[in-house]
Amino acid sequence: MQKSKPVLIIICLITGFINAQRSDLNGQIIASDEVEGLHILNKTGLKYTISNEDGSFVIPAKVSDTIIVSGVKYQKQEIVISLSNINLGQFNVLLIEKVNELNEVVVGKILTGSLQSDLENLNIKPDINFYDLGIPGSTDLPATQNEQRLYDADHGKFVYYYGIGLSINVHKILNRINGDTKEYKVRVLMESNEACISFLQSEYSSTIFEAISIPEKHKNEFFQYCLEDIQFSVICEDENKINKVHFLLEKLNMFKIQLDEGN
Repeated sequence: MQKSKPVLIIICLITGFINAQRSDLNGQIIASDEVEGLHILNKTGLKYTISNEDGSFVIPAKVSDTIIVSGVKYQKQEIVISLSNINLGQFNVLLIEKVNELNEVVVGKILTGSLQSDLENLNIKPDINFYDLGIPGSTDLPATQNEQRLYDADHGKFVYYYGIGLSINVHKILNRINGDTKEYKVRVLMESNEACISFLQSEYSSTIFEAISIPEKHKNEFFQYCLEDIQFSVICEDENKINKVHFLLEKLNMFKIQLDEGN
């Protein structure tokens, strides 16, 4: 294990050097509709921000970083930062509006403002899958690039025993020591939460905003507010739709109170 120390030192130095190259870039979103509160993620550098009212934003980046811009109204865009972007210190992102065809959502005739009462009035239909239709299929989605990297870095046991002998999983241990495993876990979580908040936005926006009304310009900001909740990942993993709506309505109620207090 003594021989691995120089390797770890070199890795740390290289990582520090690469991170030092990342500098703030000015971005500008160009779209046909509202551009405030859109999500901007530097997938490579694990940096995150949201757009301003005029569509401008600032995010740390370097050459070859992948920037993802997403919003419920637009198709997701991925931009790979070039050397010319770095030299100019800025880049533009053109977004294309998308049309989401949502299933009809039936809301009770009376919305009282009581979360429990309004939840009981929501008619949320379960998804129909191939099992319901008697069609063979699989629910397993292909792993993302970061999920595959996490698996490659951390799969298996630390020690394997073979009779009286043993084998040490050096690859797994080194990835834990140099921080690769932790970095991939953070990336996987960020990707998962980003996908979840986009789903909640498209699936439940009309329902929750009819129950509790807020200004249009704050709706994207509300979903970012939800994303910052420490229990957000738990809600995403919960398969019960009622629990998801209950979470969103509770957060929306608190968010509206904060908006009212700020006015």
